[in-house]
Amino acid sequence: MLDFTIQNVLIATDDDYATVDVQIVDGAIAAIASNLQAIGTVIDGKNKLLLPGFFNAHTHSSEMWQRGIMSVFPLELWLAELYDFAPLDPEQVYLSALGTAVETLLSGGTSVVDHLVLIPGLELETIAIATRAYREVGIRAFIAPLIQDESLTAGIPSGESAQTHEPYFRSTAATLEIIEEAVRQFHRPDEGINILVAPTGIQLCTDALFQGCSELSSRYNLCRHSHLLETRAQEKLAQEKYGCTAVEHLKRIGYLSDRTTLAHCVWLNDADIAILAETQSTVVHNPLSNLRLGSGIAPILKYRQAGVNVTFGCDGASSNDSQDLLEAIKIGSILHNVTGSDYQHWITPRQAVEMASLGGAKGLNIADKLGSLTVGKQADLVLYDLTNLSLLPRTDPIGLLVLGRPTNVVNSVWVNGKQIVANLSL
Repeated sequence: MLDFTIQNVLIATDDDYATVDVQIVDGAIAAIASNLQAIGTVIDGKNKLLLPGFFNAHTHSSEMWQRGIMSVFPLELWLAELYDFAPLDPEQVYLSALGTAVETLLSGGTSVVDHLVLIPGLELETIAIATRAYREVGIRAFIAPLIQDESLTAGIPSGESAQTHEPYFRSTAATLEIIEEAVRQFHRPDEGINILVAPTGIQLCTDALFQGCSELSSRYNLCRHSHLLETRAQEKLAQEKYGCTAVEHLKRIGYLSDRTTLAHCVWLNDADIAILAETQSTVVHNPLSNLRLGSGIAPILKYRQAGVNVTFGCDGASSNDSQDLLEAIKIGSILHNVTGSDYQHWITPRQAVEMASLGGAKGLNIADKLGSLTVGKQADLVLYDLTNLSLLPRTDPIGLLVLGRPTNVVNSVWVNGKQIVANLSL
């Protein structure tokens, strides 16, 4: 790990910008000030903006193989079509993880939460392959093996009709054993690889699976992840299944916590929002897939006003067709100008940047280590080229980065002080 100094680089201050030097020693930010003595390799920061790395806080890497060809369907029909594709093979898992990592890095992300689809019968091999890909690229990876213990038909509200569902092919106990073994084999936070417990959602998971995941989370100090109320159908299913909202039920069974991230959260009521704030759970906003699938618009302004932590995700590339994190941040910000008339609560570019960086770190319980340009924090950093045409003229660099159409603007990326991207290439 090389020490280095970025000289004369632009950083954001509370309400302006400053040109400073930034020293990195042993993978961490050692000093931020003007005219520092150079340590290690010197990097010219002139005409560049330095920001903390963003989090792609919810995606499914393997969906890269279906991007651009999925029908214009709502989620439930879209899922049925997705299941019709040929099963994944190990090489596809490897290549799609590589692609997801690279697209995330080149759009400002230094961390990815991969809600990883597992090949039946090759579950641990799937996790091993994704781990290898992420290590090779060098991105910080939070691998959340996607698990369920109910069959697909169980995820549809039954209405007045009585329905029976085929049992899932793998028992709840066997599924939990796979996750525990994955933790033993692959959970190496100090090496940039983290395993999360990640039941897919209330629509396809029993309480036993959620509670088993909570127990593993407590035993091994793991973060928790899940989809939550992406569609109105899931909202109705929760009422049928539990006689209360999904959020009330997840609180009751102990799944919500300050290390729980919940993707989508489109169909929550005010009482649900209060529960998320009380439990310090994090919402991962995936605006592009929610629009693509017609799922709805998550009440992000309400979450923020209630004190709920919010960050951004791209979601899988077959429901977004891209892994451009800057695009997700832009749409996830300006979309809400039409959901709330009080413009004082609209999301500003600087707030969006903080949501994408510190918001992601908070959700994964590492805000003490990542998410801001702070002395002592790990050096997950992105350097943007302010001479790029899409960031000109030099009006407000963060404003243009978030609200503009930045193209090929990532000059350099470091993860834990190691340079991953240099001069726009890996």
